Amino acid sequence: QLPTGLYKKVLVILHDSILPYMNEPTLMIDFLTAAYGIGGAISLLALNGLFILIHQHNLEYPDFYKKLYSLLDPSIYHVKYRARFFHLADLFLSSSHLPAYLVAAFIKRLSRLALTAPPEALLMVIPFICNLFRRHPACKVLVHRPNGPEDMSEDPYIMEEESPSESRALESSLWEIRCLQNHYHPDVAKAAAVLNQSLSEIEDDISGLLELSAYELFDKEVKKKAADVPLEFEQIRGLFGKKNDIFAEHFSLD
Repeated sequence: QLPTGLYKKVLVILHDSILPYMNEPTLMIDFLTAAYGIGGAISLLALNGLFILIHQHNLEYPDFYKKLYSLLDPSIYHVKYRARFFHLADLFLSSSHLPAYLVAAFIKRLSRLALTAPPEALLMVIPFICNLFRRHPACKVLVHRPNGPEDMSEDPYIMEEESPSESRALESSLWEIRCLQNHYHPDVAKAAAVLNQSLSEIEDDISGLLELSAYELFDKEVKKKAADVPLEFEQIRGLFGKKNDIFAEHFSLD
């Protein structure tokens, strides 16, 4: 048992400063699987080390995707390690051998959680979802059911279900993305509208969007050059604009 702060410090550097220098990296299996089961930010940080053991040392982790699915909660769009998580999730979901029900469950859960996500996270996760559709065309049935349920209770998808296979995601529709097409941020609405058209075969590069911050979005909007908008069609003549105003005798707008 380690303190939470120490867990985080170790897991942040484990994948590049510890595992490569070990003669037997597989000795870290028990530590990483235990950390992965803790939940929250610690589970997110354990993904890096687990990925190396799965990819390079043939680690077989039972119910790995079920656990990864359970990590998707409302905080996933707000945590400090969001970029790291989605980078690894992109790798884990890149295999074409994954069943359609599993990928559909991830798409549906990410879309449902996106309803309360900040704009900078939405501009990253919408292309992420589009890439999943490109890799797994069988999931496009979610898009081709454009008329979502009038009431959320009528949606066959079970948000509370922990197992992706029991979530009934393939029976649902992606009405959440339709909602985001009316988002207050124009860039988010534009990104969500992409699903109204046929997707290109080339995947979107999300590497530049993983670290996108609210400050960068605000800075981009502030620096936009707006056209001069005329506010008055009649030239102002005095302080309050009246021709024979007493203020016009004492004040001028030079």
